[in-house]
Amino acid sequence: MTMPLFETRSLYKRYGRQVVLRDVTMQIMAGESIALLGANGAGKSTLLRILGTLSRPSRGEVLAFGEDAWAIRDTVRERIGFVGHQPYVYPELSCYENLRFFATMFGLTADKVVPQALEQVGLADRRDAAASTLSRGLLQRLNLARAILHQPDALILDEPDTGLDRAGRIVLESLVAAQVDRGAAVVLTTHSFEYGLSLASRIVGLREGSVSIDRPSSSLTVEDLDVYIAIDGVPSAARS
Repeated sequence: MTMPLFETRSLYKRYGRQVVLRDVTMQIMAGESIALLGANGAGKSTLLRILGTLSRPSRGEVLAFGEDAWAIRDTVRERIGFVGHQPYVYPELSCYENLRFFATMFGLTADKVVPQALEQVGLADRRDAAASTLSRGLLQRLNLARAILHQPDALILDEPDTGLDRAGRIVLESLVAAQVDRGAAVVLTTHSFEYGLSLASRIVGLREGSVSIDRPSSSLTVEDLDVYIAIDGVPSAARS
């Protein structure tokens, strides 16, 4: 049987008296794309940060590549690409210089991987532009390029469509498809239920910190998600 890339078992996360995640159990397999959907405050970003070993769970297990994630957290961080709410780039450096720096950190040949990454996200013509001069959408593209430089086993994306125009969304869709095609897993969050359904092969819904639905996206509609992810019968405000 194929081993999951990531697995959570009875995962809880608490901040003081507030329980953010409750008994979250799920598996993430190679070659699948998962949209993690839910209302604001449902625990989506917290779960992604735990998967990326950026936040410790309060209780439960997190396995990465068959081992305790925190015991091998350096390895986990080497084998994933993470895009969060803040851009992990240097504003004074150009697009090329930013990616060259991160390529060097991964022991990669920059002249080989950087042009390819810039091409993938549609920034080849902006390679010499300082990151500080980029729009929010183009900065997000640069962030995506940084995350895929080292061909990660898993790509973890927290609201990667934020600030993207239609062209940027096409870039994101192509990037997700390319990662899945080469056997990587992609886990992402988005405020748009419609976009999540179109972008991912599997939907995991969170409601007040608990998994309320885990099904193939092809078997669901936006109306289904409103039922499973709504709070107290009110359609989620996360839908856009």
